[in-house]
Amino acid sequence: MPAPDLSLLIEAAQEAGRIAMHHAKGPIVPWEKPDGTGPVTRADLAVNAMLARSLRAARPEYGWLSEETEDDAARLGRERVFIVDPIDGTRSFIEGSDAWAHSLAVAEKGVVVAAVIYLPMRDKLYTAAAGQGAFLNGAPIRASGRVALAGASILAAKPNYAPEHWQGGIVPDVARAYRPSLAYRLSLVAEGRFDAMLTLRPSWEWDIAAGDLILREAGAQTSDRRAGPLLFNNPVPQVNGVVAANPALHLALHDALAG
Repeated sequence: MPAPDLSLLIEAAQEAGRIAMHHAKGPIVPWEKPDGTGPVTRADLAVNAMLARSLRAARPEYGWLSEETEDDAARLGRERVFIVDPIDGTRSFIEGSDAWAHSLAVAEKGVVVAAVIYLPMRDKLYTAAAGQGAFLNGAPIRASGRVALAGASILAAKPNYAPEHWQGGIVPDVARAYRPSLAYRLSLVAEGRFDAMLTLRPSWEWDIAAGDLILREAGAQTSDRRAGPLLFNNPVPQVNGVVAANPALHLALHDALAG
């Protein structure tokens, strides 16, 4: 039986999918955000408005953090907070790809306790609640058990393989892959389709909060690039990169990364 917050997130994510797919029929007219953080569309804003309205009405005592809402420091005083990305992978959405996602999470005292990542165009609904396991469309999922770093399949953008990021400038011999949605990358590792993911630059909380719990409930270990725990609802809502894999491979990655 899903936890109450998880059931709420699932319903909201499914409604977000209906709204976004309606907008995906076009025309899609993007514009750049004034702070230079990337493109936005009417779909992003419509999904955000629905999520803010429905989730905050259901849990008025929770804080709110969303990519498409001006940040309010009041969230820092709340024990629980919604952390959402209305559409993760907006550029893919604009291009007509199907690899974009809705990412919804609830964090309690900095730790994610309920999470949903939904790719409506691919009919993939990833869910997790603390202590209850991780699921894809209702079926349990588990992270890869691969131990060796050499030959491991890793989801990461090209800049992460620059020699300066690795001990002695030696980039490990791994199978490289990439997906534009960070939330989807995290989910694919939780699903066991890839062995690990990493991003070494500061990462917005709304991109990774849901994926963090889904990975941990799937048996993976998550951390920032310095092997510190991922904690959320920070005054500046970012973490210092993300590294995720099963515990043995996670350790191997950190051993290979430069300090």
